[in-house]
Amino acid sequence: MPRQRFIAFANALALLAGASFFLWFSPASATYHQQEITPTPEASSAAQPTPGLLNIGDDTCLSCHGQPGQKLKLENGEELDLYIDPQVHANSIHGSQGYACVQCHRDIGNYPHAEFKAADTRDVSLKLVSACQYCHPRQFELTKDSVHAKAAADGKREAAICTDCHSAHAVQQLSDPTTGELMDDSKLLIPQMCARCHSTIYEKYAQSVHGSALTDGNPDVPTCIDCHGVHNIQNPMTSAFRTNSPTMCAKCHTNEKLMAKYKLSTDVLNTYVSDFHGTTVTLFEKQSPDAPTNKPVCFDCHGVHDISSVKDPDKGLEVKQNLLVRCQVCHPDANENFPTAWMSHYIPSPDKYPLVYYVNLFYAFLIPVVLGGMAVLVVMDFSKIARLRLKKQKVTTKKAPTHSAAQHGESIKTPGADGNQEAIESASQQAPETQDADPGKEEASDEQK
Repeated sequence: MPRQRFIAFANALALLAGASFFLWFSPASATYHQQEITPTPEASSAAQPTPGLLNIGDDTCLSCHGQPGQKLKLENGEELDLYIDPQVHANSIHGSQGYACVQCHRDIGNYPHAEFKAADTRDVSLKLVSACQYCHPRQFELTKDSVHAKAAADGKREAAICTDCHSAHAVQQLSDPTTGELMDDSKLLIPQMCARCHSTIYEKYAQSVHGSALTDGNPDVPTCIDCHGVHNIQNPMTSAFRTNSPTMCAKCHTNEKLMAKYKLSTDVLNTYVSDFHGTTVTLFEKQSPDAPTNKPVCFDCHGVHDISSVKDPDKGLEVKQNLLVRCQVCHPDANENFPTAWMSHYIPSPDKYPLVYYVNLFYAFLIPVVLGGMAVLVVMDFSKIARLRLKKQKVTTKKAPTHSAAQHGESIKTPGADGNQEAIESASQQAPETQDADPGKEEASDEQK
C-alpha cells in the first residue's frame, strides 16, 4: 500500500512538472514569460521588487508610459518626460524583435515604482546606460577603452554614452544580420549621429569629397567610424594615431576593386613609404609609435575632414599652385619647380610620366648587363688562375721523387734490376778496369798537351 501511494505521488509530480513546462514555453508566453499572471497597475498597491526577470509585458508598461503627459520632476527642477511612443518602440530593433521593457529596466519593480532620484536629465542617462551591457557585453567593454570613457572619467558628463548615439527607445538596425556588414542606408545615419556632438566637424565633412558623395547616395566612401572606430574610439590627437594614419587611409586606397571604379591609383601606400617622408614615418610606427614625428602623413597634405578632390581647382593637389602651397607649409623656401619632383602617388608608366618610365627601363637593362658582364669576366679570370695553379701543382708533384733521390745519392732502380744488387756492384767495379785497358791513349793525350 505505501508503495502504491509513492507511485501515485511520483506520477502526479511528473504531470505537474510537464504542465509547468508546457505553460512556460507555450507560444502564448514565449515573448514575455508569464504575461498572463503579470499584475496590473490597478491590482498592486505597494511598490514591490519584480519577483523574476521578464515577467511584465510591454502592454503593462505602455498602459501608462504610452499616454502623453507623464512627467518626473528631478532634483534640479527639470521635468523628465516619461512618455514613450508605442509606434516608435515597435519600429525599433528591440521592439521589432520582441524585447521587453523589463529586459533593460530590470529593477523597476511593480507599480507604484520604487523612487528614482536623479540630479538632472543627463544624470538619468548616466544611471540607466549600464542596462546595455546585459545584452551587449562585448561592445560595452570596448567603450570603456574609448576616448569618450576616458573623458567621462575625467569628469566630463557630456562625453558620449550608448544612448547618445543609438537613442534609448528608437534604436535602429545598422548592420546586416546575415553578414554583419554595415548596411548602405546606415552609412548616412552615422555622420548624423556624430554630428549631435561634433557639429562643426560634420559641416566640414559634409562639404568634403567623401561627405558630399555620401549625401549623393554613394556608399563606397568612408564615414566617421571607418577612420575612428566604433565603440573603442581612440584619441585622434595622439602621436600613435598620427603615425598609424597612412595605414588607416590605405584600407580604402589600396583596394584595387574599389579604386578601379574611380580610376585612382592603388600605389599610394607603396609610393609614400618608399620616399623620405614615408620611410621615416614607417620607422617611427614600428619602433616608437608613441613618439612624435614632424614628417608629413596623408592628412597633412590632403586635409582631415575637409578632404577635397585632387581635381578641385581651389584645393586639389593636381593643381601645381595648390600643391606648392602645401609643400611650403614644411618647406617655406620651396619655389615653383619644387613640386615637379612629385609624381602624385603614381608609379611611372608609358601613360604616367613616360620619360621617367623609359629612363628606368633603360637602366633596368643596362645595370644587369654591365654587372653581369663584369661578373662573368671575374669568374673567367679566377677560373684561369685556378687551372694554372692546379697544373703547376701536378707538375711539381710528379718531379719531386727524382730530385730527392739524386740529392741523397740513392740508387735508381729500374724494372729490370729489381733485387739484382750484385749486378749493380759488378758494373761499378768494371769502370776502373776499362780506364786502365788503354794506357797508350792517355800517354798520347799527354804528349799532345
